[in-house]
Amino acid sequence: MGATACMTGALLAGCSAKDNNNAAGAGEQDSGEARGNITSSLYDRGSVPAAEGTMEDNRWTKWLNENGPANVKYVPIPRWESTEKFNTLFASGKAPDLLFEYAAGPKDTWYQQKQLMPLDDLINEHSTEYKALLEKYPYLKKAGTLSDGQLYYVGRLNEVTPIRAIFVRKDWLEKLNLEVPTTTEEMFEVAKAFTKLDPDGNGKDDTYGMAISHQSAITVDQIFQNMGFVVRDGEVVRAWDSAVAAAEFRKSLYDEGIIDRDYLNDKNGEKAKQDFVTGKLGIYPVLLKWEQFMKNEYVTLKQNVPDAEIIPIAYPESPAGSFNPTFQNPVQMTAAVNRGTKDPKAVMDYIDFLAKPSTGTALQFGLEGVHHELDTAGCPVLTEGDKKGEVGYMTDATMLSSSMLVLEGKCGTANMFNPEIPIEKEGLDMFELGKDIYFDLNRPYAEITHSEHMPQLPNELSITLGETNKTIGELWVKAIVSGSSYSVAQALEEAQKVWEKGRGPEAEEWMKNWYAENQDTAFLAKDIYDFVKQQEGL
Repeated sequence: MGATACMTGALLAGCSAKDNNNAAGAGEQDSGEARGNITSSLYDRGSVPAAEGTMEDNRWTKWLNENGPANVKYVPIPRWESTEKFNTLFASGKAPDLLFEYAAGPKDTWYQQKQLMPLDDLINEHSTEYKALLEKYPYLKKAGTLSDGQLYYVGRLNEVTPIRAIFVRKDWLEKLNLEVPTTTEEMFEVAKAFTKLDPDGNGKDDTYGMAISHQSAITVDQIFQNMGFVVRDGEVVRAWDSAVAAAEFRKSLYDEGIIDRDYLNDKNGEKAKQDFVTGKLGIYPVLLKWEQFMKNEYVTLKQNVPDAEIIPIAYPESPAGSFNPTFQNPVQMTAAVNRGTKDPKAVMDYIDFLAKPSTGTALQFGLEGVHHELDTAGCPVLTEGDKKGEVGYMTDATMLSSSMLVLEGKCGTANMFNPEIPIEKEGLDMFELGKDIYFDLNRPYAEITHSEHMPQLPNELSITLGETNKTIGELWVKAIVSGSSYSVAQALEEAQKVWEKGRGPEAEEWMKNWYAENQDTAFLAKDIYDFVKQQEGL
């Protein structure tokens, strides 16, 4: 079976070039009415090949205008400077009609500033495709409805996968006669052994027990439920005990030389990744897409160290408990409509067009027979050849494309692996093992909800709290790297003073009240678990 190029969180429906055109035509007005003229934002990651044009003017933006229901002018938004760009556009009165944004903060700001159009009536009167999704999947309405009870956000349904994990060198465990660690104390001892006992057998002191830089740091924090605000005994609290436990764990790792003591300079995690793929790292906490990790980092590790074996392990039990990692957001709110749009119906027609399975397939995989073929499961497989460079750069145009695994039960992450290729079969087995481990729904989720569904503090309070948390974070780091001259207890004492002066209690009270008032209506961890149950048949 051919490995598919399916992408997590995007809707993958197989269709031919002819089918694409027919499906697209269904989005056009049949009554002879004039096509609307609208504007839409589109993330620009600088990934469009020069031969293809620009993000706002390429073969697929032209395809959207030729096959879609409206004339769309695209407004490029630098991906990592989107907040600044949108602020400028709103200030100048030039914000696009359709606003695409992953982050919750900017969208909440637009809502608070009354920049967004409520969509309930618009959908009821003019939508077909998205209206049907709302009716079949009420979670979309729940996640898109804001505090005034009206729907403002539209989005997509994603396949749920664990997107954080801890990988351990299984061959090192076996060589040193060690068990898989199930507690943080055991994990410390295993990491220490991986550092001190020459697990690679080269007679050199050149291995690290564990990584804690960049994204590894957040995964470690989840083990201890060191997530800032958490739910304890039915109410939101600031988890000081978790912060202390996480800092003490890191300090012990640092003092013993179990981690790279230069970890603070590993700003993007590249040093830790290199340690892993060159066979010098024993425990690797990661943020990942399984198909990418297994086809890149894992393949490189096996090339460098053919006998290396890794396994994912459950988060070890910490003083706060045993938790699951972050899961892919199953109901992702990705877009809103500018209140000032002059042609709301045309915007809604375009939203419907983007939500069509055939549109998502074309934007990701091109046209059947030209850019992709269908495998035996009916999933698109990109073809090799001179057409390959014509696709792959329009992922951000699929922010309203739902996963075919959710809608039709096929073409998910598992289909990205070709089991006929031995190393891809290993990757598939690792992914299935990871799901078995991390979809243990008897364990609580480490956070209140996925970060994209977290409530947003009032803007001024949020800015102040950001500075407060930055200062507190620096105190924990000082304790970790200062040996006996500055303890975690000293850091805690100073951190709590900073918290009191930096509007921390005010933020905590706001979060308590929000949770008390919205726990039955907000999209929370229990809803994520419900989605997993439906997807996995649990």
